[in-house]
Amino acid sequence: MDKLDKLFDNPWFIRIMALILALLLFENVIDQKTPEEENVPPGQDTEIVEEVPVKVYYDTENLVVTGVPRTVTIKLTGPKNIVQQAVTQRKFEVYVDLSDAEIGKQKVPIEIRDISEKINVEIDPPSAIVSVQEKVTQVFNVDPEFNSALLPNGYVEKQRMAEPKQVKITGAKDIVDSIAFVKATLDLKNPKKETFTEQATVLAFDKNLNKLDVIIEPQTVQVTVVIEANTKKVPIRIREVNSLPDGVEIESLSLNIDEAMIIGTEEALAKTNFVNVELDLSQIKRNTIITLPVTLPEGIVESDPAKVDVTVKVRRTESRTLTNLPIHVKGLPDDYMVSFIDGSEVDLVVFGKDEDIGNLKGSDFEVYIDVSGLKEGEHQVPIKVKGPDRADWEPEKSSVKIRITKEEA
Repeated sequence: MDKLDKLFDNPWFIRIMALILALLLFENVIDQKTPEEENVPPGQDTEIVEEVPVKVYYDTENLVVTGVPRTVTIKLTGPKNIVQQAVTQRKFEVYVDLSDAEIGKQKVPIEIRDISEKINVEIDPPSAIVSVQEKVTQVFNVDPEFNSALLPNGYVEKQRMAEPKQVKITGAKDIVDSIAFVKATLDLKNPKKETFTEQATVLAFDKNLNKLDVIIEPQTVQVTVVIEANTKKVPIRIREVNSLPDGVEIESLSLNIDEAMIIGTEEALAKTNFVNVELDLSQIKRNTIITLPVTLPEGIVESDPAKVDVTVKVRRTESRTLTNLPIHVKGLPDDYMVSFIDGSEVDLVVFGKDEDIGNLKGSDFEVYIDVSGLKEGEHQVPIKVKGPDRADWEPEKSSVKIRITKEEA
């Protein structure tokens, strides 16, 4: 025990043990290097470059090559400054040389050139299974496609056509031979009601509708779709609803247009022999012209016209006449005056129930003309009337002729 104590007290022993521990720690750090670093000699460097494009050399006029990866990953190992220069400048080229390749499938190496001989290069993948095929060109008819679900009810597709009608397709012989469909599909979002022309991309498909990798010329065509409406001309009828006010009778009803061109499904057109406009009799109090919408039966989507004018003529069963009501003037500037050429009074026929109109007087009504904005000279101005709600009225004439003059100073 005394010998051990003396040994630990010896400063040289402690120095030697410290050196041994330091060497063990250094060896442990070295052992923790990455796999790439383990094989890199001192002064060397390793860089991984991803997505490096691959150039393919072959007879492009007569052959088609498939199977070459578009990009590869390369690992560069060498002197640090040379590796960094190669990564930064990217003057190297990764390529596949098929200049002397034969028709068919074959395994070919993926190579690199224009890189320093001092750099060790590993390419991933190092090779590719490629297919070299004879390039052929054939002419195909284009089948234009259109989603007819975009057509509203009542509209039908009569024809669709592509211009040009044919395209040239170039590709590997086995792929071109597998072409079953050549389609130009219109990509539309909104419903269509009339003939239109749109541009469509041409695509080639095999019998299972798999898109094929071929060259199509031209890549797009103009597709025209001829759209027409299902139409039928039918008469317009007036359908009367509700009842006339007391003291009012219909003398005549007439339409400004008595036929409509309707659009709808074939089934709906077959069932529709006329269309209606609904006239609310409860609103009829005097001669008038009312604009009414055409009522569309089920399955009918449009009508031309969509609205018609109904001219209503009535006769009143209870009325009285208020005579010689003065016509007042509104809207006349202070320095102007109005002269009535054909009289400044008018008779007013009042309609309504006896109990409502029996006691009415001329003073219950305001008869006037509005000359606002009129200049000096003669004018034909409409007569306006305000009166109690319980009665209707009609002046014996609808307008009066006047002369506007400026007063002398």
